[in-house]
Amino acid sequence: MTHSRPLLTLLILIIAALTIFPVFGDEFYQELVIRLMIMGIFAMSLDLLIGYTGLVSFGHAAFFGLSGYMLAIITPETEAVSIWIALPFCLLVTALAALIIGWFSVRTSGIYFIMITLAFAQMFYYYFNENQYLGGSDGIFIFFKPTIFVGDIQILNLNNPQSFYYFVLTSLIGSYLVLSVILQAPFGQVIRGILANEKRTRALGFNTQHYKLVSFVIAGTLAGFAGFLEAAAGGIISPAHLGWHESGAIMMVVILGGMGTLYGPILGAFVMGFLQDYFQEIWSAHWLLLFGMFIIFVVLFLPKGIAGLFLQTINRKGNGK
Repeated sequence: MTHSRPLLTLLILIIAALTIFPVFGDEFYQELVIRLMIMGIFAMSLDLLIGYTGLVSFGHAAFFGLSGYMLAIITPETEAVSIWIALPFCLLVTALAALIIGWFSVRTSGIYFIMITLAFAQMFYYYFNENQYLGGSDGIFIFFKPTIFVGDIQILNLNNPQSFYYFVLTSLIGSYLVLSVILQAPFGQVIRGILANEKRTRALGFNTQHYKLVSFVIAGTLAGFAGFLEAAAGGIISPAHLGWHESGAIMMVVILGGMGTLYGPILGAFVMGFLQDYFQEIWSAHWLLLFGMFIIFVVLFLPKGIAGLFLQTINRKGNGK
């Protein structure tokens, strides 16, 4: 996936701004940016499905919430758990769940794919909602963030707000780079072909179900990574993290930012997060009305999202030279 010079400049400026933000931002907005970066990772994982493979999943939050619950289960109440144990465990369980759900789901298409992913997600939701051992509808607390030790040396203290901030920022950049490499590889070209014309891709000899399943597992695992970070950041995980509304919200972020761009969903996460905060300040009683009007505006006048608007502006400037 190649980037034009203006786009590369924009991405570098965003990284630079996020890097120096803790120096100037207060504690509230620092925590907000952490949540938005996590949302960006979550949105990128869904963009891999929707924007690159053509799979509209309405149950993507199942992997997000499941990973958070795995962190809660593996973390003792009296001490922290090593990240070298917790993170692989959470991602392995999430990947296995994505493999099982994906095996059934990719055999369908269209509205049937949407419904089967939603059905699986709701099964997870009701299981954790009714499980009193895991807190039921109230959720379960995670009292300690994972530790990062190599031998007896602590590499990073995640209980320090700035250290955790930079850990999440590094995770966001790393996730973007990994997905970029995947999409540049032959695998990425095949799933783009599936999005453009699955029948023709299949006629060329590619097992499209296999490629869609691999894409589904990668996306689910990355969503699990975002869920791991969210649970560590908030110190609590609840059935709400697995609900259909969570899947709908992150889908809205992808559409708002621009599908099939990777960086678009990140921009969408930040725009959506800061707008929610702003609308709540100016009209707390009916901020959802303002936000709904904004989403309608984007859908009607920016069909390619914020990323599409940016690329359109670049092309206009380029043509004017």
